[in-house]
Amino acid sequence: MSGYKISFGIGGMEPAVAPAADSAAPVIEFLCDPELAGKIPPPERAIRFAPDWFKRLNREMGMSYENGLPAMTAKACLPMTDAFSLGFVIPLPFDVLIVVPEDRVSIQMGWAEGVPFAPLEQHHPGQIGAPEPPFESVMPLKFINPWRIKVPGGYSVLFVQPLSRPDLPFTCFSGFVDCDRFDTTVNLPFAWTGPVGEHVLPAGTPIAQLIPIRRDTLIKQDRARASTAEELAEQAVAHGKKYGEQSAYMREWRVKK
Repeated sequence: MSGYKISFGIGGMEPAVAPAADSAAPVIEFLCDPELAGKIPPPERAIRFAPDWFKRLNREMGMSYENGLPAMTAKACLPMTDAFSLGFVIPLPFDVLIVVPEDRVSIQMGWAEGVPFAPLEQHHPGQIGAPEPPFESVMPLKFINPWRIKVPGGYSVLFVQPLSRPDLPFTCFSGFVDCDRFDTTVNLPFAWTGPVGEHVLPAGTPIAQLIPIRRDTLIKQDRARASTAEELAEQAVAHGKKYGEQSAYMREWRVKK
């Protein structure tokens, strides 16, 4: 069992992934210390981390709606599939043991002897205002991320909890980092949301989903208003197709990602 903390500096790094075949296409690079290259699981396209609960689903539920169309599961929901495929995922570098007591605060952490850096650290509870609501029984922790993220100029990276992953026993806090200017690693704060007891998070567990976003594409203006008659008519047609035709979203509206 270990609760120690160490600092881990990144330096003298080489790209961990090959450039895209199209040299004009923007590329995200994940850089690690040369001593770690090939020894820890690298970040990959997010779709490769689609959860088992989703993979197990059949597309059809074996029943029909009143209109005769087959009842479909989330496996047929293309917006959900597109969210699973959005961006990239950072995996946990090593197996980690987490022991969560009844108070959910005095958490102990452990990992194999000889790993090159501590994969977890604790935050001070006061950093999230604990024990005030909604953090009455929360010890904030953070995953130590060994990967520096490089993106082209003008890009920031949104760090979020892996999307649609209620099976994961933790919840990451989100962050939006200007990785085109920030020349070091970004660690990943989280709260344990799983049950008490001993838990092993295996190496390769997805710990954050990364979505590169060009800052000049951010929409900052908004307005709320009543629909026009023309817009209501458009909405009625779309509603009819959505609930009256099979695979309407795929045929009519989806853009391949």
